[in-house]
Amino acid sequence: MKKIILMLAFAVMLFAVKAQEKPTTGDFYNGLTRPLTFDRMIPPYALEVTFNKTVHIIFPSAIRYVDLGSSDLLAAKADGAENVLRVKAAVRDFSQESNLAVITEDGAYYTFNVKYADEPGKLSVEMADFIHDGEAVNRPNNSLDIYLKELGQESPMLVRLIMKSVYKNDKRKIKHIGSKRFGIQYTLKGLYAHNGLLYFHTQLKNTSHVPFSVDYITFKIVDKKVAKRTAIQEQVIYPLRVYNNVQEVGGKTTERMVFTLPKFTIPDDKHLLVELHEKQGGRHQTYFVENADLVRAKVINELKVK
Repeated sequence: MKKIILMLAFAVMLFAVKAQEKPTTGDFYNGLTRPLTFDRMIPPYALEVTFNKTVHIIFPSAIRYVDLGSSDLLAAKADGAENVLRVKAAVRDFSQESNLAVITEDGAYYTFNVKYADEPGKLSVEMADFIHDGEAVNRPNNSLDIYLKELGQESPMLVRLIMKSVYKNDKRKIKHIGSKRFGIQYTLKGLYAHNGLLYFHTQLKNTSHVPFSVDYITFKIVDKKVAKRTAIQEQVIYPLRVYNNVQEVGGKTTERMVFTLPKFTIPDDKHLLVELHEKQGGRHQTYFVENADLVRAKVINELKVK
């Protein structure tokens, strides 16, 4: 009996000690944390949605990732358009505000606070294409771009700037690679390298009066010599990005494109075959790039990127 009384007394004493302790705050770091200040915040845009209408958001680049804050929202890329997101309410009159996050192919991140409205004020929204300035748009001056797997350690924003700079500078660094047939001239004007990526600056000149519609352009590493009855060995190199992706070149018109490709080398017995095919036509163009041309690619650091 005495033992039971002692155990009860100990339990009461332990309860009293616990009662005097401060309640837990859930802070496992005991206050040794650095608070997120306002200058580290990416302010969200305000977006209104409704049940009977669809809101369309047009981004300056293709959409790669979408996250919805709750099941009250529905969102999907518009059919046939990579940079248009359609958003609407999944239920009528939802009361709690939700959010929406989008990552685009150029490495930009967008966030929205979304609420329900019977009649949204903006049904079509165009997101501006800008390089942010912290003071101007209330974003961190040293905020990071989103890195995408296929570009490795290169920033998507920098890739876009390099392509744009190559296109704007419009310098002819290569004069011996190209094809000219049927009034169409397809040439390689420049070859550049930066941080594990290659940039091909191409030009398509139509000297005829008949428009040229581009079907597809391929880059393939193929054997220089193929014996008869021997299977052709080829390796397709898929472009990662294209700047000014022209679909049609009118009569007496010249257009240029810049392709970003993963860095590669070519064995001595092979070369790079670049093929341009005309849609519903026969004015196809081909030319070859040797490994010696690749190793002489101009280092992009020497360019003035604007």
